[in-house]
Amino acid sequence: MTDTPNLGQSAQPGQPVRAVLVGAGHRGVLYSRYSQVAPGELAITAIVEPDPIRRARWGDEFGIPESARFASLDDLPPAGVIAEAAINATMDPDHVVTAKQLLAGGYHVLLEKPIAQNAVDLLDLQAAQERAGTTLMICHVLRYAPFYLEAKRLVAEGAIGEPLTIEMAEHVSYDHMALAYVRGRWGNSERSGSSILLAKCSHDLDLMTWLCNAAPPARVASAGSRGMFIPARKPAGAGTRCLSDCAIERTCPYSAGRLYLDLEKWGEYVWEQAEHLGPELTLEQKQESLRTNNRYGTCVWGNDNDVMDRQALTVEFEDGVVGSFTLATNSPASSRTLTVIGTTGEIHGALESGELRVRRLTSDPTQAYLEEIHRIGVKGDMHGGGDHGLVADFVRVIRGEPASASTTQLADSINGHLLVFAAEEARKAGGWVTLADLTASNEPAPARQG
Repeated sequence: MTDTPNLGQSAQPGQPVRAVLVGAGHRGVLYSRYSQVAPGELAITAIVEPDPIRRARWGDEFGIPESARFASLDDLPPAGVIAEAAINATMDPDHVVTAKQLLAGGYHVLLEKPIAQNAVDLLDLQAAQERAGTTLMICHVLRYAPFYLEAKRLVAEGAIGEPLTIEMAEHVSYDHMALAYVRGRWGNSERSGSSILLAKCSHDLDLMTWLCNAAPPARVASAGSRGMFIPARKPAGAGTRCLSDCAIERTCPYSAGRLYLDLEKWGEYVWEQAEHLGPELTLEQKQESLRTNNRYGTCVWGNDNDVMDRQALTVEFEDGVVGSFTLATNSPASSRTLTVIGTTGEIHGALESGELRVRRLTSDPTQAYLEEIHRIGVKGDMHGGGDHGLVADFVRVIRGEPASASTTQLADSINGHLLVFAAEEARKAGGWVTLADLTASNEPAPARQG
């Protein structure tokens, strides 16, 4: 792609924003399907995907001509030729380099999280976006989920006075943990480049920095450990692969056969490696895949996973608000909970229930407190209905329309990631880490001129 920027390309009045899908994985395709829901708002007019099978499959679904299907980002013309915007859903280690290349080409970019895998790259990308002058929004989709939108509205309107504390927790289900953070690509932090706090919980820490109208986070302390999927816990009779040499496979809750064949969970990830066998795999093909070379067929106690399976953080914001976050894994069911306590009341709820309870102090001698329940419709996806709301907001911003309260532009999203990086340093050091010290020590080298 040319290094000559074509800044601020915009859609023609009355026409949908044209976008290129960069990285045709599960998340990128999901965001791109907003073009099918709202064709007058978004059109996918190009694809960049090195895998020829995915490039052909999704190119066909989105009706992309062969001339606009590219194996490399280097072949993509600058913004304005076949697209004004890019949905960047590349793999985590590629986010910064591809985003910088797209920004330099004049594209408005919607970037999948995590933004970057370390503070140096994060701050470097921020500088690149400021130089480019185009939009860079981050896929923190939970800001657009109705549950968190309602919590944000209540806090912003002063329903509980001024926030004092915010408590958040994420419970990762046993099957999700086994899939992504034991067997999957994020199980080993050296291989993936990400801690579980970054890969899984950057959503949550972004929400913490956004929900309370708080000042920036000032410092953080953290503790965590790994003690579940370790060799010492491997049961007698367990083998190396569930469907090849395991004597307890039929009674093991983590069995790949049970989870991915009987219950048909996580198919979009489990069969991703077997795409070369065809779009519709037979049961025999799936069994053979798990039995032989599919990483999701391995024993959960026999992988090279090294990420934490429990972690807790305490955060102090510059205005005195105190936050806490707990990551717990191996839960029977996934859940996210939220409690915000303020000067005149509290908000409490769980994302999966679709309810927020608002309790307020009262001087009424007949009641200890006042309570009202806000019931929010819950969508059937993991992000509570926020995915397409995010893309719709991206389109609005590109068109120069007012951003929503959920806006995830880079400047609005950076503190949550800095909090992740500081928390990991604090966990390793066993003490408090200030974000000011983190940013001062990780400033990127100045860009060379000429």
